[in-house]
Amino acid sequence: MKTSNIWVLFFIAVLLGFCIWAITPLDSDRFGRQGLTLGLDLKGGAYLVYEADLSKKDASQTVDQVMTSVLNKIERRANAFGVKEPIIQRQGENRILVQLPGEKNVDEAKKLIGQVALLEFKETTSDASGQPQKDDKGEIIWTVAKATGTDGQMKELTGKYLKPDSKIVLKPQTNEPEVAFDWNDEGAVLFEQITKRNIQKPLGIFLDNQVISAPTVQAVIKNSGVITGMNMKEAQNLSIQLNSGSLDVPLTVIQEQTVDATLGADSIKKSIVAGAIGLILVILFMLLYYRMAGVVAMLALIIYGIIITAIFKLVPVTLTMAGIAAAVVSVGMAVDANILIFERTKEELRAGRTLGAAVDAGFNRAWLAIRDSNVTTFIACIVLYWFGDTFGAFMVKGFALTLFIGVALSMFTAITVSRLFLVMVVRMVKNSWLYGV
Repeated sequence: MKTSNIWVLFFIAVLLGFCIWAITPLDSDRFGRQGLTLGLDLKGGAYLVYEADLSKKDASQTVDQVMTSVLNKIERRANAFGVKEPIIQRQGENRILVQLPGEKNVDEAKKLIGQVALLEFKETTSDASGQPQKDDKGEIIWTVAKATGTDGQMKELTGKYLKPDSKIVLKPQTNEPEVAFDWNDEGAVLFEQITKRNIQKPLGIFLDNQVISAPTVQAVIKNSGVITGMNMKEAQNLSIQLNSGSLDVPLTVIQEQTVDATLGADSIKKSIVAGAIGLILVILFMLLYYRMAGVVAMLALIIYGIIITAIFKLVPVTLTMAGIAAAVVSVGMAVDANILIFERTKEELRAGRTLGAAVDAGFNRAWLAIRDSNVTTFIACIVLYWFGDTFGAFMVKGFALTLFIGVALSMFTAITVSRLFLVMVVRMVKNSWLYGV
């Protein structure tokens, strides 16, 4: 055997050993990857597409700056909410895709993630009797609380001056939840002035223009404070939102989809059964029709399956139902490449070439057809991936990505693994009948 073939065989053996270690058992933890990453249609969860109202953005910021900030804040909220491996992606200029695998409380998650969470402090003005002024409907008139900052400018007191360390505490007397917060240096200066002039007056705390608490100021406060008037779940959500920061622009849900995990489990079961049946039929055909070459194809197919499973686990590739279908299609592409090679080899044998020469010529002649067919598939995958990414069709993206990886790997196994094994076999088995001739 040539020295180059020995090195290729050594590389395949090392790669195969590593892949077997990575996927055995399938739910093992390797490089921080626990099992296969399943998409929403298999694991269940929520799929949301938000549209940002960029007309409300700060004029001093660019669209990219605003969208990047919103993406980061949504990701912090989703992670803090307890969603495992959320997928947050920007689509086009003003859309954001949010996938929350395994999340059942979709309405609560949607409210938490998409709420602007602009925290404002507002004060009242007193009438002649010293009571807060009210409008025609008898409701208190609130005005945004302002104070002089360290730079001498008047500034509104909002949540942007909060430190990202708010937490939930329980009121000692009643065990009611409160959200405790701390101001940064600038916020402390503003808050001190505002509380000083509002002693024995209500100070309204507003979240997205809705009053959530209006405590009466009892003393001058500088560095910290608490927000009351909420149940535990509302307090948890508010704490998460305050720590992540308010969104720079309002978001609107334009697409929403929820998937039951039960449907996903049934889909996985049926996919495994269908894939196993198809694989067995393909192997039987290859063994009966191509005989010894079919054995080579079967070994190459097994190696292909082990390597692609390791890739799916370690990258990780998020497997959707469409992605599994693409993986099955890529198996067919891998077998198709072997069929092209074996048929070319048979033609060379019929033309009177020796086994070794027929194998070399068969691979060389089949390579152009394999290359061109796979390149066209790559182009189709790129177009499908772009389409899915642009229009939020995550199943299309899953199909395109999985098929691209599968076809690329099939080229490696067909041209490298199958060729090496076939060269080794023809040195030991010389009967042309065993190669389908």
